[in-house]
Amino acid sequence: MKILYIYPHPDDESFGPAHVMSKQQREGHEVYLLTLTKGGATKQRFKYNLSIEEMGDVRHKEMLEVEKVLGLSGMTVLDLTDSGLKEMDPEDIEKVIENEILKIKPDVVVTYPVHGISGFHDHLVSHAVVKSVYCRLKMNYDFLKRLAFHTLSKEDTEGEFMFRLSNSSDEEIDCVIELEDSDIKKTMDALDCYVTFKETIDKSGIRNKIKNKAYFEIFQEDHKPYITNLFDKLK
Repeated sequence: MKILYIYPHPDDESFGPAHVMSKQQREGHEVYLLTLTKGGATKQRFKYNLSIEEMGDVRHKEMLEVEKVLGLSGMTVLDLTDSGLKEMDPEDIEKVIENEILKIKPDVVVTYPVHGISGFHDHLVSHAVVKSVYCRLKMNYDFLKRLAFHTLSKEDTEGEFMFRLSNSSDEEIDCVIELEDSDIKKTMDALDCYVTFKETIDKSGIRNKIKNKAYFEIFQEDHKPYITNLFDKLK
């Protein structure tokens, strides 16, 4: 099976479903990543006295290391406006996403849930444009079988966090995936690739919050009991 993850920034995959991507690679699936921006607008650029363009190039190089660590089947990093997706014509964003989907022909597409987990507007825009493209293409292409949203459970958001986080309800969650310790290690290694973002990663406490379970909503599907991988019960 082929699966395409679509996120707006470098490190979204490592703060998110990197451990799932690792498991899927181990199981022999083809795992692809599309990142819409190079993430150059991060405030970390001031620490290194870099322009947005220069910081984007640095973060792109870090992503190339992530690609190796996770053993991805393929990765595309675009250069859309970091922290500015809300100001773009959504059709321009949808076009590049459509091109990538038609190139890879994934069975399953994954992106942020409607709440974007952190609520950051680039996350919210990504959810909307990916869902729009998926719905349009699914009417004409049989290879598309499922759209899923990597999310957090209520338990995941309990306690103190650097960011304000949102979760999906038990009723909204459709898939719960169990991960191995080796998958968790891959996530830690991927986070280590983001050398210029180390300060934020450390402050976030993400390393202590990565667990052996990952949660997904599945668009226009309702699975109770939960399915245990993103390829179960494909129509």
